[in-house]
Amino acid sequence: MAKGKDVRVTVMLECTSCVQNRVTKESTGISRYITQKNRHNTTSRLELRKFCRFCYKHTIHGEIKK
Repeated sequence: MAKGKDVRVTVMLECTSCVQNRVTKESTGISRYITQKNRHNTTSRLELRKFCRFCYKHTIHGEIKK
């Protein structure tokens, strides 16, 4: 039997410091990562510390809508 909804979903993570400094930032890019999360175990939005290649440091990347 097939389930109606998949348990693991694909989510996009976006750098929070690049989004806040978009107007004054010299570079035009925003760091994004694609990952998966378990819908049953993690019901809230996912936040991970990842490397941002535009800020050149590890920052918090938060989940965004597709």
